[in-house]
Amino acid sequence: MKPNSFILSCLTIAFTVAAAPIFSFAQTIIKSDPVINQMVQEVSAQNLENTVRKLVSFETRHSLSSTTDKKRGIGAARNWVESEFQKAAAASNGRLTVTQDKYVIKADGRRIPVDVEMANVMATLKGTDPTDNRVFIVSGHIDSRNTDVMDVKGKAPGANDDGSGVAAVVELARVMATRSFPATIIFVAVQGEEQGLYGAKHLADRAKKENWNLVAMLNNDMIGNSLSDETNLRDNTHVRIFSEGVPALETEEMAALRKSIGGENDSRSRQLARYLKEMSERYVPQLEVVLNYRTDRFLRGGDHTPFSQAGFTAVRICEMNENYQHQHQNVRTKNNIAYGDFPEHIDYDYLRKNTALNLATLASLAAAPASPENVGVVTSNLTNQTELRWQTPTTGKKPNGYYILMRETAMPMWQKKIYVNDTKALLPYSKDNYFFAVQAVDSEGHESLPVMPKPIR
Repeated sequence: MKPNSFILSCLTIAFTVAAAPIFSFAQTIIKSDPVINQMVQEVSAQNLENTVRKLVSFETRHSLSSTTDKKRGIGAARNWVESEFQKAAAASNGRLTVTQDKYVIKADGRRIPVDVEMANVMATLKGTDPTDNRVFIVSGHIDSRNTDVMDVKGKAPGANDDGSGVAAVVELARVMATRSFPATIIFVAVQGEEQGLYGAKHLADRAKKENWNLVAMLNNDMIGNSLSDETNLRDNTHVRIFSEGVPALETEEMAALRKSIGGENDSRSRQLARYLKEMSERYVPQLEVVLNYRTDRFLRGGDHTPFSQAGFTAVRICEMNENYQHQHQNVRTKNNIAYGDFPEHIDYDYLRKNTALNLATLASLAAAPASPENVGVVTSNLTNQTELRWQTPTTGKKPNGYYILMRETAMPMWQKKIYVNDTKALLPYSKDNYFFAVQAVDSEGHESLPVMPKPIR
């Protein structure tokens, strides 16, 4: 089925461009996938609440708490999440495998007083295409904390930080394990975030050491609160995506290219953030992604950071307004204000929408072809046209065609999509006045991440 016969859906971008001799354009109508729509409908606010409440029942999930107590502490919480992943695995026809990836963190004299064994609880949904080695990761951190990050014994419910993220990951595994995707998706509850992003760093190091073709990492950290303290804003219709601009792992060659083309706002993580925004508009009613052009908040960090530092594409998904009365707080009542991160403070419909955003993005990317390779813009001539060239991806299925994306240089989001079925295009727009990118698309309308062109002669 050609893209110009797609069913009109909630997101429609249509326009026609005159054809040049070396390529052909077609009217572009963007389609929402009914299978993804169905999965979005299956995300349950009640399931999410049940998971959050169960995580809180362990009283504390501090990374240095007990690993042997069957009812209290990080060990009991890890084992329970593993059991929930196993339930999802039972419905996957053997495609979802579950493990606790254990690692030892050496004492550092700061937040790790003695050597400690930690574990990331992982569920891997193996891709069905043996020629497609792409991997996608979605995470939340299982550990919790009080005001004193070294308080191992006090109650640290961690309902929103980050029970909300773990609940989303567990629910995503439940819904997505019943479907198949060409690429592999890893659902993971990482440990050690509050002590220094240790679980994420372990996983990022492993991905690099084992040479995973890790295309994107989605970090969910605090995605369930919709009421801010101080300002008293209540908003369950917006969610922030934090993404790096200048890559943390940038070579001199990459820096020179970025400066020459003005690509400070077009890192791979920024492209992923824009993709998330488009998926929210396409699949999740009453949720708008707000692109936050920072790696994270002031004085704060998250589990996407070690992946960015390792050179991978990673973003943080975070609620729009935070409530600091319920974040990193000892459980207490003071001046008639109840402090502590409890389940009652979470907006579960908001959590449902943010979970659905993750699902739509993961499902679309894992079903799409890989991104086009060696994308270039010809700069050998002074011209008011733009000539683009690229190559078919060498991993996974062959694309049905490609979208050329366009936007004015001052605009944050792509403004036009032009469908072509060749690996080159000549556009009647000046390369000096627009940013361009190319993404692959299959016959069902699933799109890869866009790739910005490099200058070629």
